[in-house]
Amino acid sequence: MKNKLFYILSFALLFTSCKKYLAINDTPNNPIVVPPSVLLPTTTAGLAFANSNELGRAASVLMQYNTGIANQVVQEDIFNLDNLLDNQWSNEVYGRTIQNLRILIRDYQETSPAYSGVAKLQLAYIFSVATDLWGDAPYSQAGYGLEFQSPRFDKQEDIYLGNSSMQITGLFDMVKDGLADLDKPSILKPGLKDDMVYAKIAADTVNNANLVKWKRVGNTLLLKFALQISNRNAALAKSTIDQVISGNNYINSNSLDFEVPFGSTTGNQNPLYAFNNINRVGELMLSTRFLNLIRSLNDTVRLSKFYTKSNGNFVSFNNGAAITTAAPAAATRSKYNTYLVGTAGEAPIRLLTNFQVQFILAESALILGTAGDPNTYFQAGIRANMQKIGMTTAEIDNYFATNPAVVTLSGTIEEKRKQIITQKYIALTGNAIESFNDYRRTGYPELTLPQNAAGDNPAVFPTRLPYTPNELARNPNAPNPRPKTDVKLWFAK
Repeated sequence: MKNKLFYILSFALLFTSCKKYLAINDTPNNPIVVPPSVLLPTTTAGLAFANSNELGRAASVLMQYNTGIANQVVQEDIFNLDNLLDNQWSNEVYGRTIQNLRILIRDYQETSPAYSGVAKLQLAYIFSVATDLWGDAPYSQAGYGLEFQSPRFDKQEDIYLGNSSMQITGLFDMVKDGLADLDKPSILKPGLKDDMVYAKIAADTVNNANLVKWKRVGNTLLLKFALQISNRNAALAKSTIDQVISGNNYINSNSLDFEVPFGSTTGNQNPLYAFNNINRVGELMLSTRFLNLIRSLNDTVRLSKFYTKSNGNFVSFNNGAAITTAAPAAATRSKYNTYLVGTAGEAPIRLLTNFQVQFILAESALILGTAGDPNTYFQAGIRANMQKIGMTTAEIDNYFATNPAVVTLSGTIEEKRKQIITQKYIALTGNAIESFNDYRRTGYPELTLPQNAAGDNPAVFPTRLPYTPNELARNPNAPNPRPKTDVKLWFAK
């Protein structure tokens, strides 16, 4: 159903974006206004798809969770990123999700702000994905159909912080606007039929229990955004995080995680499963770099929840090695395990999680001096992730008892930060885009160049994705020539 919703989206976009130009010959069979109950599942699935399809795969090899064995992921593994991500830019991010979120906000903000509130939170999330990967990007003029056929590229600083002189509402204010919408009276509200994330969990949609959980998503986004810009505006980062902590209305339990469900039938499976187990079975496997890190931390029980074993052993391959060396036999390779893909594709895609929040709060307490003890948050993050992936209480307690130096912050502030980000990196297996953000923002985890590195600068890990050839060709406002992948983004260290 979720993949099929993308086709609904294209149909919806055709009529809603152009309705002022097609105001004649209206018929009931050619709707101009698409119901929000149709749009919201589409945008929700779109967020998950953008996170876990090709953008997520590219990030997973750049961050050395996985290594590429064949075709496109081999090139991404060695930093050859140009000419590879046109579909992700044009369709998965801008052509589908963003445009339908704009429609939800435009058509339902006045009468049904419950929908526009959720849409603004989703829009802030997907725009953060775009700017965190590419830097300056279409933002304030993006997603409006024919109104802006060549949207300008806004500066990343303006995307996050806003710029009133250019009429740019930043991501922080977009989230706050969305939270305000969720408090307003609303004729229509997301419910069991269209709130894929929280309606079934909350059950009581009459009393807005699911919308209360969406408020937690919004405040968690503020935590994430604050830490993301902390290298450039520590004061705003600290005040934002302090305010969210004080409000105590963010994702602080595994049961509240923002995760998008998928199913086990063909066309409904999550993208990680569809790629690794159906469409491109032989192209991706566990990285030897990641396996070595996990072994150095005595953490193979956790790794077994993330990756499969062959005859009781993890079978890995080195990043970049596929250029010159034959990979292990396909049947033996360690690949994503059931926590990430389910038994038949039914595992959710996890976008914002309690364990992620605990690590955010640990780092902010350490670096920015926000409320709380860094070590307490740090240990809570490790435990929350271990619980999430299915480790037993006995297994978790044993790990803490036998690895005190791993689970206890020590040393200088920078050494403690390295511990926090390294554990966050492990926990984020399956959401490599977030780890890629942390790596560029902090320099952790410590990575070494892949074998046979190439791309714009083989000596430097990419600090951004290259703008796509189609966008450079069609949009005169795109930076041209494009920045090289070693040009740091505004938020980076």
